[in-house]
Amino acid sequence: MLPLPRLLPALAVAGLVAAAAPTQAQSPTTTPAAPSAPMSDAQRQAIEGVVRDYLLKNPEVLQEAMAELEKRQQEAQKVAQASALKETRDTLHNSPHGFVAGNPNGDVTVVEFFDYNCGYCKRALTDLQTLIKGDPKLKVVLRDFPVLGPDSLEASKVALAAKQQLKGDKLFDYHTRLLESRGRVNGERAIAVAKEMGLDIARLQKDMQAPEVQAALQENVGLGDKLGLSGTPAFIIGDEIIPGAVGVEPIRKTVAGMRQCGHATC
Repeated sequence: MLPLPRLLPALAVAGLVAAAAPTQAQSPTTTPAAPSAPMSDAQRQAIEGVVRDYLLKNPEVLQEAMAELEKRQQEAQKVAQASALKETRDTLHNSPHGFVAGNPNGDVTVVEFFDYNCGYCKRALTDLQTLIKGDPKLKVVLRDFPVLGPDSLEASKVALAAKQQLKGDKLFDYHTRLLESRGRVNGERAIAVAKEMGLDIARLQKDMQAPEVQAALQENVGLGDKLGLSGTPAFIIGDEIIPGAVGVEPIRKTVAGMRQCGHATC
């Protein structure tokens, strides 16, 4: 919220301009008045005092103004996101830097941005498994979005390198084991899970330094920034961005809308 000392001068100036504007009763042929002299400090203080007293007696005015500002910001964000979704759709769905679970040739694609240390992502994993199991036509693209610190970044680097040795269901199994890990998930834990699954660790550590891993992270972070994502998980379905672990039904409903009319909401 704009601090009152900064808000009052702006309101005072606005009030002064309004007071100086001609009313409807004035004749359009009236000779314009000479420019008024600049406000003195005393005049400014008097106007600010009037505005301050009014706001103190009617604080709901500030609440209404902030509610309107928030509404306009949300509308502007939706317009910006719609444009960004249209521009990035092919990359979101088809870039090799994401990995696919479910049906690679599915008729509807769900994109999830996740972090291996995100508690809500761990909760959403069960929802995703339910959706994939119950909908054989669903394509899911998973994108590492390590926003929760260095541990998350290291875990993502290992997971992205593991793509060189794991494909399809095995890669999703690796992803699942990492998310289901107890405690903090870091590079060490990610390598330990890879070892449990029989991966070549020397090759894995070499692949972690490959340009493809850095390119994937840069692409995912760039997409997240462009789409205005502020956290994880974030699901993208068609023209809709669904933030948070919302459960199975909202995602299932959005998928149904895509099949029915090609939009998240018909």
